[in-house]
Amino acid sequence: MKKCLVVVNSFKTASVSLSHEVMAFLKERGVCAESFIYDGNNAVSESVAVDFNGYDFVITLGGDGTVLFACRGCAPLKIPVFPVNLGEFGFLAGIQKECWKKELSDYLGGKSSTSERGLVECEVLRDGRSVFSNLSMNDCVISSAATSRLINLSVAYNRSLLGPFKANGIIVATPTGSTAYSAAAGGPIIDPAIDAMVLTPISSFSLSARPLVFGPRGEITITVLPGRSDVVLSCDGQVGFDLCEGDVLILSISEYKARLLGASQERFYSALRSKLNWSGGPRA
Repeated sequence: MKKCLVVVNSFKTASVSLSHEVMAFLKERGVCAESFIYDGNNAVSESVAVDFNGYDFVITLGGDGTVLFACRGCAPLKIPVFPVNLGEFGFLAGIQKECWKKELSDYLGGKSSTSERGLVECEVLRDGRSVFSNLSMNDCVISSAATSRLINLSVAYNRSLLGPFKANGIIVATPTGSTAYSAAAGGPIIDPAIDAMVLTPISSFSLSARPLVFGPRGEITITVLPGRSDVVLSCDGQVGFDLCEGDVLILSISEYKARLLGASQERFYSALRSKLNWSGGPRA
């Protein structure tokens, strides 16, 4: 390991001071470290970009949002992400701040394994022309910009029409994102080792609308039908794009994988119990 980028979430008060410790730790071990200040408080607009080319690995100091930001940029380059949790939830950022030295020493010594996580690729076609594309590690959400407003969408899978949906929106999530907004909207939780997409309606105007799980070799096509004029696409809650009537969204599982440290299957199910209060059933 020759070169590392440390992504510092400026919204987390402990991140800047910890970044100095981490960079000094890396320097002692012959690793060239550079820092990048990420404004986590303004993550929704994500007007800032960073070039991850040339780095052997990336360390994030923040919460899950910082991990999502880094993984989207690192996945196409096959760069692993070492996520130190300084947030409240820490479902993706599985390395606790009191353990980072040991975990980082193990990684630099070749004693750690990475977990691969799937991403959803979304492309927007307008009048047959591509006007937007983006990767999402958690989810892509199509909804009204106004709260609790119904929108009209047509949904198909591999050209098989699933029908029109009248709902507050639709979430297309990865297995990683199945524990986030999709779960809150009633979607299933999926083991992150599985290649799949979850389609979860948000407050559908139909009792028959249920979440659907799709396999890895297909495309979800969502068309914006006439109705509201303020329909928006949100990728990981950080990258937004305004949609127009007639826009067609093509969503599929990306060929790229995010490489995440500290995200073993054991930690995933432990997080379900400790962070989502999963109990399974009454305990003796």
